[in-house]
Amino acid sequence: KIGSLKAWSFSTYKFTKQLLSEKLGQATRTVDSELEGQIESLKDTQLKYLNLLKLAKSLTTHFTQVIQTQKSLGDAFSQLSQKNPELHEEFTYNSETQKILCKNGETLLGALNFFISTLTTLCNKTIEDTLITIRHYESARIEYDAYRLDVESMQMVGTKDSVQSQRLADAQQRYEAHKEKFENLRSDVAIKMKFLDENRVNVMQRQLVLFHNAVASYFSGNQVALEETMKQFNIKLKTPNSTKPSWLENNK
Repeated sequence: KIGSLKAWSFSTYKFTKQLLSEKLGQATRTVDSELEGQIESLKDTQLKYLNLLKLAKSLTTHFTQVIQTQKSLGDAFSQLSQKNPELHEEFTYNSETQKILCKNGETLLGALNFFISTLTTLCNKTIEDTLITIRHYESARIEYDAYRLDVESMQMVGTKDSVQSQRLADAQQRYEAHKEKFENLRSDVAIKMKFLDENRVNVMQRQLVLFHNAVASYFSGNQVALEETMKQFNIKLKTPNSTKPSWLENNK
C-alpha cells in the first residue's frame, strides 16, 4: 500500500508540474491538431444541444400552461352555455373547440416530451460517455508528455555512471508505459467519436423530423397528420379518434 501511495504521489506530482509548465509556456506538449479540432467541435456541439434542450423544455413548460388555460376556458364556456340559453349554441361550440384544442395539445406535448427525453439521453449520456473518455485521454497526454520530457532531459545531460544509467532506464520504462496508455486512449477516442457522430446524426434526423411534423401539424390544425406523426415514431398517447382533417376548420 505504501508503494502504491508513493507511486500515486509521484505520478500526481509529475502531472501537476507538467500542467502548470504548459500553462506558463515552459514545456512543450504533444499536439494532434485534427483530433483536438474534433474534440473542440464535439464540446461545442454538446453546449449547443444543451441550449436547444433548455429551450425545448421552456417551450414545453409554457405550452403546458396554455393547455391548462384552454381546459379552464373550455369549462367556463360549458358552464355559461347552461346558464345563457340565448347564447347556448355559441358558448357550446367555443367550449368544444377549446376541449379539442386541449386534447390535441396534449398529443403535441407527448411529441415534445419524447423529443426532450431523447435529446437528454444524447447530451447527458451518449455524448458525455465519449467526453469522459476524452478527459482520460487528455490526462494521459499530460502524463505522457511529463515522462517524455524527463527522458529527453536525462538524455541531454548524458549518463556518467551506473546510477544515472539506471535512472534513465527507469525513466524510459515509465515513458514507454505512459506512451502505450496515451496511444490506446487516443485510438479509443477516435473510434468513439466516429461512432458517436454517426449515432448523433441518425438520432437528430429522426427527432428533428418529429419536432417539425408534430409542431407544424398542430399549428396548422391538421389532426390526422399529428396522429400519423405519433404513430410513425411509435409514441403511445391517447388522442381524439376524429378523422376530420382539421379541428380548427371544423369548429369555425
